[in-house]
Amino acid sequence: MGGQRAVLELTGLRRQYGDVLALDGLSFTVPPGQVFGFLGPNGAGKTTAMRAIVGVTAVDAGEVRWNGEAIGQEARSRIGYMPEERGLYPAMRVLEQLEYLARLHGLTAAQARAGALQWSERLGLADQGQAKVEALSLGNQQRVQLAAALVHEPQLLVLDEPFSGLDPAGVDVMSEVLAERAAAGVTMLFSSHQLDLVEHLCQSVAIIHRGRLVAQGSVEDLGRAGKLRVAVRVAGDDAGRWARDLGGIAEIDKITAGKVVLVLHDRADAQAVLDRARAAGPVEQFGFVRRRLSEVFRDAVGSMPANGSSGGSIALPGGPS
Repeated sequence: MGGQRAVLELTGLRRQYGDVLALDGLSFTVPPGQVFGFLGPNGAGKTTAMRAIVGVTAVDAGEVRWNGEAIGQEARSRIGYMPEERGLYPAMRVLEQLEYLARLHGLTAAQARAGALQWSERLGLADQGQAKVEALSLGNQQRVQLAAALVHEPQLLVLDEPFSGLDPAGVDVMSEVLAERAAAGVTMLFSSHQLDLVEHLCQSVAIIHRGRLVAQGSVEDLGRAGKLRVAVRVAGDDAGRWARDLGGIAEIDKITAGKVVLVLHDRADAQAVLDRARAAGPVEQFGFVRRRLSEVFRDAVGSMPANGSSGGSIALPGGPS
């Protein structure tokens, strides 16, 4: 984590609902002032963990720490929480609701009013202030949810699927706001199934599966982990025929308009691939390829055995060993 002191620490969180083990010793850290992605398939335990952070769900074991201390009610008053399910009063008007929630976090009436006006305007809701929440589109309801999480100027944001239901314009606005908050020193943890957005916005991620951490690290480091891949284009060979028989050197991952992406075998030399390409014709492109976050996700989740035993977790650069 680049030597930064973690602001948010989850240590050994365990939560069981009957026969379902939602969290199985979950531990990871979130450094200060980052947009931190929290990923996992449906049912992985993300929502349970986020609810534990904000105090909505109690855990059977483990601890959540904020700035080195066990998180308590005072610290939670400085957290902004956006649940995946609608957490709004549908019959209340937008500004009225934002002011009410701000007052619950300890703001004065004047501060609450100023915050409600500021965030409704910033999130494109300035003309919806007197509308009832239930009359808004799903996308605008999502914007109100974010405004509710931000209205008291929290130091930590916990956002559960914040991009759900947003159109491209709404995604752009929310992405800008998250980046602005991070630049202002706010730490945020958010979950999303839209991995392209996570890859664009986040510096680091944690991936969980069946209530356990399976990978953690910077997006850059995770993308470089695993087997080496190279992209090669040979002039005049749009079908990538030159790469059809590379023996024990590499296997073809995909071919797109003459660009061949190869996965090198263990201990294979990329120079050998370049030599083969040069023998086939002029090389127009040659370079190493970083894995997309979606590939990292599939590899990390796919590595977990069916019984969820500890042997399924993997260590990647920047994450736990």
